[in-house]
Amino acid sequence: MSRSSETCRSNCPINFVLETFGDRWTLLIIRDLMFKGKRTYGEFLESDEKISTNILANRLKRLEAHEIIVKAVAPDNRSKLYYSFTDKGRDLLPIMLEITAWSAKHDNATNTPPSFLKMFEGSRAEMMTAILSKLD
Repeated sequence: MSRSSETCRSNCPINFVLETFGDRWTLLIIRDLMFKGKRTYGEFLESDEKISTNILANRLKRLEAHEIIVKAVAPDNRSKLYYSFTDKGRDLLPIMLEITAWSAKHDNATNTPPSFLKMFEGSRAEMMTAILSKLD
């Protein structure tokens, strides 16, 4: 089900983003999949923020419905599902990098690695290529 702003409260691009990602959990799931290499339901549950099982299941379904992620049966274990990004989901990488850099700049207690900030400031294109290669 591809979504457009036709089904939203307004056609405003900010509103479209909020209706797609507007809760505290969705971007954390995207973060875990994009930057932390998490791929399974169980791995998402292990995150520091301690998402509940019902919220996780709901957000994964929502991300699938918005065509941000897809799930597939693991080749080595048919009872396990792996989640991965669609092209639409991969397109979130520059946004996630900018959010991370903004937070690192304005949060004195950030856990953003200094190596991230150095690479982000030095060569965003190389950084994006490296991260995207790990998502395949």
